[in-house]
Amino acid sequence: MLGKLSWSAIPFDQPIPMAASLFITVGVFSLLGLVTWKKWWPYLWREWLTSVDHKRIGVMYVMLALVLLLRGFIDAIMMRSQLAIAAGGAQGYLPPEHYNQIFSAHGTIMIFFMAMPLMVGLMNFVVPLQLGVRDVAFPVLNAISFWLTASGALLVNISLVVGEFARTGWLAYPPLSELQFSPGVGVDYYLWALEISGIGTLLAGINLVTTILKMRAPGMSYMRMPVFCWTALAANMLIVAAFPILTATFGMLLLDRYVGMHFFTNDGGGNMMLYINLIWAWGHPEVYILILPAFGVFSEVIATFSGKELFGYRSMVLATLAICVLSFTVWLHHFFTMGAGANVNAFFGIMSMIIAIPTGAKVFNWLFTLYQGRVRFEVPVLWAIGFMVTFVIGGLTGVLLAVPPADFVLHNSLFLVAHFHNVIIGGVVFGGMAGYTYWFPKAFGFTLEERLGAVSFWCWLIGFYLAFMPLYMVGLMGMTRRMQHYADLSWQPYLIVAEVGAVVILCGIIATIAQLVVSIRRRESRRDRSGDPWNGRTLEWSTASPPPAYNFAVLPQVESLDAFWVMKQRGPMVPAQHYEPIEVPRNSPNGFVTAFFAVVTGFALIWHIWWMAIVGLFCAALTLLAFGWIERGEDEVSGEQLAEAERARLREVSPA
Repeated sequence: MLGKLSWSAIPFDQPIPMAASLFITVGVFSLLGLVTWKKWWPYLWREWLTSVDHKRIGVMYVMLALVLLLRGFIDAIMMRSQLAIAAGGAQGYLPPEHYNQIFSAHGTIMIFFMAMPLMVGLMNFVVPLQLGVRDVAFPVLNAISFWLTASGALLVNISLVVGEFARTGWLAYPPLSELQFSPGVGVDYYLWALEISGIGTLLAGINLVTTILKMRAPGMSYMRMPVFCWTALAANMLIVAAFPILTATFGMLLLDRYVGMHFFTNDGGGNMMLYINLIWAWGHPEVYILILPAFGVFSEVIATFSGKELFGYRSMVLATLAICVLSFTVWLHHFFTMGAGANVNAFFGIMSMIIAIPTGAKVFNWLFTLYQGRVRFEVPVLWAIGFMVTFVIGGLTGVLLAVPPADFVLHNSLFLVAHFHNVIIGGVVFGGMAGYTYWFPKAFGFTLEERLGAVSFWCWLIGFYLAFMPLYMVGLMGMTRRMQHYADLSWQPYLIVAEVGAVVILCGIIATIAQLVVSIRRRESRRDRSGDPWNGRTLEWSTASPPPAYNFAVLPQVESLDAFWVMKQRGPMVPAQHYEPIEVPRNSPNGFVTAFFAVVTGFALIWHIWWMAIVGLFCAALTLLAFGWIERGEDEVSGEQLAEAERARLREVSPA
């Protein structure tokens, strides 16, 4: 009846997982109790859970990312604590099988459920506003995309309480992930969670590519689009091209595990190198899926706070497109040591160095934009400057790893771990935090508290260098990754410093939480009446803060790059003489209900509860069909309502 599920799935004999499970369970039920007691359910259902507004969905993506950042960081600080004490004869406090689950969960959560939702959320919120349009191309599909991503995140976290997670690392290489060596449900949790969330990400990519290519404001040609829209376009084209590879690869591994096929089992006629090629054919474009939107954030921030047009706009666009194409030509540098041969290694080593050229061009363009600008050192600019220094270091170590003979020495060492975090934290996390700070007043109508924002930045920056520079050193000294304990006592001082760095980063996360709480409590004094607190250059700053459901009462007429900046130079804005009615899509529970059945189906497939899986699949399909056939209609905002709203907004902007 319940397949493989039994009471033995609950880790009663392991105090750490049980304590963590109890803490999370109490926290979740306390939150649900608070919402019930405050009678917030109608508001949440109406305004958030069933919303198809791209802005609300973007905010929910970012909220999911920040919650999972905290969850993934708990794993990180547990690993750093283990390695700080597990030297010589000491075994530390984590048994090997638990430690293996922790580093696998950490990588999976941080890449798939923190970094991806953070970037997709910023793109969801900002891109339609910058394009001067009223929504994404497919609003209901957008909601389904988000809720499928949240479903995958939920399944990963259920594994903390019921069963186990994978012990294979975040990419689940065969043969370790095959049934012979991972007979438990950990790999199944990993695979089904990522299959479900991967479908959501692919749908989001299709949606945003369609929006950018087909739904720009009148007059907004490609070469008048903000750089963030270009980087979003490139990232989402990569999603559309790369994520089907991931879905197919995991599908083949699932067939190996569930029905005894042998795609990746050498003794059955398969080839595990096929998996490694496929996973990195997705995996290296994935790095640029994450970093390209961050590049766009920094371009917007640096231009705005320098008070001048971005230097070399056309070269920035060309560099973005070059990275988009070249990202599919470098995947094999992840396994130079696996016997592909000198000629193949040489080609991929050269391509890995070539792709650094457009990235370097971007850094110089940002520096030239800052040069002779009237730079305001607000918190988003601090993140941008910290990024440039940190990311360049990560890029240089990446070029070193692109040299096959050097990679033979450094492969699988903590040098590689330090490089990867150098790029992801210094690029993606810093970019996400810059975008979060920069666009927060647009989303909520008030600015974030500056001092705590600066504290968060400095803790992240200092903590990063303390946490990961020592890993470069021990990597050069021969320490490999994924070690639960080690015999060489000379490594321990470096790992203690790394633990201190993790604690400093934790202080930065706490400062971010405190910043949000303080800003909400003081929101009236921090209220942004103008809609343009930074003196912005692009169209999102021309709307109210937060923007109305329809974004623009009248679609803007774009005549140049930095369209809003040009509008402001012409004088104060005046209300239009006539407003046409606007149709706004109605809310839909489609995404939320589909995600519920996706979780049920995924959980059932993990535990081989076949009747529940059939019911879940049937109900998910029925939900999609039912909502597809229902004529939902749209709500109309009349011309008189638009006129009154615009007059009120302009009175606030120009009270005189």
